[in-house]
Amino acid sequence: MNGLELSHGFYEEYGKAMLAEFPDIPMAVAIFGAGSENLGYDDEISRDHDFAPGFGIFLPDEDTVDRRTAFLLERAYAKLPKEYGGVNRGGLDPVGGSRTGVFRLKEYFSEKLGTATGDLTAAQWITTPEQLLLEATNGIVLRDDTGALTHIREKLAYFPEDVRRKKLAGQLLLMAQAGQYNYVRCLQHGEPFAAQLAVSEFVKSAISAAFLLEKRYQPYYKWAPRAMRELPQLHTLADPLCQLLTSAADGELAEEKQFMIEAIASTVIDVLQAQNLTKAICGDLEKHAYSVNDSISDPDLRNRHILAAV
Repeated sequence: MNGLELSHGFYEEYGKAMLAEFPDIPMAVAIFGAGSENLGYDDEISRDHDFAPGFGIFLPDEDTVDRRTAFLLERAYAKLPKEYGGVNRGGLDPVGGSRTGVFRLKEYFSEKLGTATGDLTAAQWITTPEQLLLEATNGIVLRDDTGALTHIREKLAYFPEDVRRKKLAGQLLLMAQAGQYNYVRCLQHGEPFAAQLAVSEFVKSAISAAFLLEKRYQPYYKWAPRAMRELPQLHTLADPLCQLLTSAADGELAEEKQFMIEAIASTVIDVLQAQNLTKAICGDLEKHAYSVNDSISDPDLRNRHILAAV
C-alpha cells in the first residue's frame, strides 16, 4: 500500500466519521502536496521521514467558518488514531502541521504560491518553481463542498501556452549551447571533465523540454527520471539521457555521445514540428529555440530575454 492509498484509507475509516460531526461546515478534503507519496513514488525507503497517513481539511474565510469552529476541527483531527496501517502518526502538530490537518484555503495557496485564488501573472508563472506547481495540483480531492479547491487547482493545472513556449524556448537554447556546441568544443580543448559538465547541462534541459512538450509539470530532480519514463511520447528519451549522463566522455564513447546528442535533438525537433511550435527547418536547436520564442503571442513575454523563464 503506497502513501496515497494509506491516507485515503485513513480518511475513509476515520476521517469521514469525524467530519460528520461538523455537518454544517463547507469544506474541502484532499491529499496532495510535497513528498513522494503524493506522486505515488514512495517505497519503504520513503518512510524514514515525513511519512504518515493524513489529509488536509480546507476551510473558507473566517466570515464563513469562525476561529472557534476551526479550532474544534483542529482538535478533532488531532484526536484521530495515532497509528494506521502500521504507520505511526507521531509528531503531529495540534493545529494541523504543514502537510496535513486544518487550513484556510486562501491562506494555504497564498503561502505556497503567492496567490489566494490560483490566478498568476506571467511573471509569477515564469518564476514559480515548477515543483511547487506540481505539489499544488497532485494527489486527490476527496470532497469539495463549494468547488473552490477544485477551481483553484484547475487554474494551476498547467502553464498558459505562452509561458510554456517561453520556458521551452529557453531550454532548447540551453540544449543547443551545452550539447550541440560546448560538448564538442570541450573535447577539442582536451577537457573531458568540462565536456561531461556540458552533457549534464544538456540532459537537465532535455528533461525539462520533454516535460514541457508533454504539457506535464516536472517533479523534483530525484523523481524526474521515473516521471519521465511515464511520459506518453518522450519516455523514449529516458534511457539515452541516462546513458549520456552515466558514461565517460573520452575515447570512442566521446564520439558515440555526440551522435546520441544529435539523435535526442532530432527527436525533440520532430515533436516541435508536430506541435507546430517551430518554423525552422534544420537540426540546429538554437534556431528552433528562437522560432518557438517568436511564436509567443504576448509581446511583453516574447520580448523578454529568451532565458527569462529558465
